[in-house]
Amino acid sequence: MHHIKKGLVFATASLAAVTLAGCAGGGTAAPEETAGGDGEPITLTVSGWSLETTPEFQTIADGFHEKHPDVTVELKEYDPAEYNTLVTTDLAAGAGPDIITQKEVKFVSTFQEGGQLMDVSDVELPDGIGGVDSYKIDDVAYATPYRQDSWVLYYNKDLFAQAGVEEPDGSWTWDDFYAAAAELKGKIGEALPIYNHGWQSVVQGFANNQDTGDGILSGDYGYFAPYYEDVLSAEADGLKVPYNTVTANKLTYQGEFGKQHAAMMPMGTWFVATLIAQQASGEADDFEWGIAPAPQADDSTAGMDNTPLTFGDPTGFGINANIDPAKVDAAKDFLAYAASEDAAQLLAGIGITPALQSDAVTETYFAAEGAPTDELSKFAWATHETGPENPTSSKTAAIQTALNDMHTAILSGSQGVDDAIAAAEERVKSEGLVD
Repeated sequence: MHHIKKGLVFATASLAAVTLAGCAGGGTAAPEETAGGDGEPITLTVSGWSLETTPEFQTIADGFHEKHPDVTVELKEYDPAEYNTLVTTDLAAGAGPDIITQKEVKFVSTFQEGGQLMDVSDVELPDGIGGVDSYKIDDVAYATPYRQDSWVLYYNKDLFAQAGVEEPDGSWTWDDFYAAAAELKGKIGEALPIYNHGWQSVVQGFANNQDTGDGILSGDYGYFAPYYEDVLSAEADGLKVPYNTVTANKLTYQGEFGKQHAAMMPMGTWFVATLIAQQASGEADDFEWGIAPAPQADDSTAGMDNTPLTFGDPTGFGINANIDPAKVDAAKDFLAYAASEDAAQLLAGIGITPALQSDAVTETYFAAEGAPTDELSKFAWATHETGPENPTSSKTAAIQTALNDMHTAILSGSQGVDDAIAAAEERVKSEGLVD
């Protein structure tokens, strides 16, 4: 499952086109002393990827250096497609970075089991920051979060108005979502009511975090069935692009929503910055849009007086277990800074969703020219209980591979829902991935 990884790159691909409001935060406090015990300057190396189109790394590095002038942060760029493999190779050769960016949660346990991550449980983090538990193994923290994307519902306000259908109001269940789609059908020209991208998490992420099932580590996957049955029904009713068309034509979610081929699309918050930038550059059509909370399994978590359940993995920083001992304090200060309100303001200012959210951070984020200004969009972005896309376990990556094959079998029509689920359950047991 690679979409968060791709999202990080897409989300900032053309941010130069976005006119961003100035942000509060960095540089207002007096610089703090951080260096070796004798005040000697320190250089920290930090791994990253696609630095030209992923400005978050330099933004955090610059903000940290401003507060800690004795510490220079050097970014070490890796190929995003091979990131974990290349970093692991460098670590094995003793040439790894001091700070290892955790690109995908499902690889945290791989680094930890290899003895490559330091215990960072003593790094102080702000109250309420998201994503912390994704980096804990046996109650020990091996990284700290700095960004946390979550999945929401994007919708085209112009197409809803054209169809005379009521926009999302924050109270929708999945039944309401599909009912609205049925109402939109045939009233929005050639556009379809829904675009679901081909990723497994478009279906499974919601099921994993809104259902009462025990999740992917349990090996019992019956809870996926109603979510897949809904998607298949919507496809049969002509409410969405068929999965086989998505894959055969290599459709992009940016193009499908940005060119108004769909009125609604579940997608991660990283797409906000992309859509703003693409509308500014003309790559996307000019239309009014907003985001709403993801539809919910039932009314108990729906509505703006509740906290909707959604999913998304954090991105974080860990410290190389073999770092020079003289750099440890500076490295821990870097992790603490990246998780701070000051850093959150800087990240929000460039269209990144920080792990720490507050009213002030929300205002900064939505101050970008071209961003939605309605209260529901702000609520959807800032208010949610975000469960993991990938639970932290050494078995997650292999289980996700099996569940991706199940996803493909169901949506391509090669297997029925129940048969595909049974096959996945049998596979994870036979591979020793569940008890």
